[in-house]
Amino acid sequence: MTRNDGTSVDMAEAVKALARDRRAVILAHSYCPDEVQAAADYVGDSLGLSQAAAASTAEVIIFAGVHFMAETAAILCPDKKVVLVDPEAGCPMADMITARDLAARKAELPGVEVLTYVNSPAEVKALSDLCCTSSNAAAALRAMKSETVLMTPDQNLAAYAQKQVPEKKVLDWGGFCPIHHQLRPETVRELKAAHPGARVLAHPECRPEVLAMSDFIGSTTAILQEARADAAREFIIITEIGVSRQLTLDSPEKIFHFPEGLVCLDMKKNTLAGLRRAVETLAPEIRVPEDIRRRARGAIEKMLRL
Repeated sequence: MTRNDGTSVDMAEAVKALARDRRAVILAHSYCPDEVQAAADYVGDSLGLSQAAAASTAEVIIFAGVHFMAETAAILCPDKKVVLVDPEAGCPMADMITARDLAARKAELPGVEVLTYVNSPAEVKALSDLCCTSSNAAAALRAMKSETVLMTPDQNLAAYAQKQVPEKKVLDWGGFCPIHHQLRPETVRELKAAHPGARVLAHPECRPEVLAMSDFIGSTTAILQEARADAAREFIIITEIGVSRQLTLDSPEKIFHFPEGLVCLDMKKNTLAGLRRAVETLAPEIRVPEDIRRRARGAIEKMLRL
């Protein structure tokens, strides 16, 4: 985990000032490096970033995250310029589904609605009835009209939502987040043995058997809120290590343990130097073709109204 030194603090403030001059807002995901989060106007998870993008009055949105997140901002804000800090920052889960494959699957399932996680390409969102995030997957599933729902692309989030809404029949796509999916129950068992009494807070992108060992399951933001509100002093945090910055800022008196290896290398491509370059050049810009943008926006806006 990176830490701010004097130089990075000065650069973060300089980037913020330059962004104001450019009439730009900087949005950063909670998995980005510490110094990038420090330079952002808003730090959050996928739902929070979508809401912040939709509500922003800035002329330019500088996105420190991965490609699908910048795409979502471009879909919601066609009147704004959306810039992604590193165009090579992608999402392996989003790459596990394509519009062509989804169209073929829909043809095999007449009458079945599609609920798509925001961790997906714009073209896939455009073929979906509703989008969701890890914050509102269960609420989104309940809102679906069909009794059987195809939930894409994350099999683990689908399993979690199915457990919360047993009255629906969920068909999953089979995709997954490699960072969360790699974690096995034995690792959690070892952490619990090493830190008896620590509460386990887990992200729903984890395997069902890992979630079954957890005391709390929620999105990145929900985990932060739970850790802040809970009276416990020690926690095992089962999500990407980037959240450690905000956890420590919120509760410096508490102790947080992470499993080894929960690091998203794509999120770490967002560097402070890259952010400064994006603010200076207002490039690279992320655009979504209008026909795709319009159809995808309907599914996203329904999600934001949940």
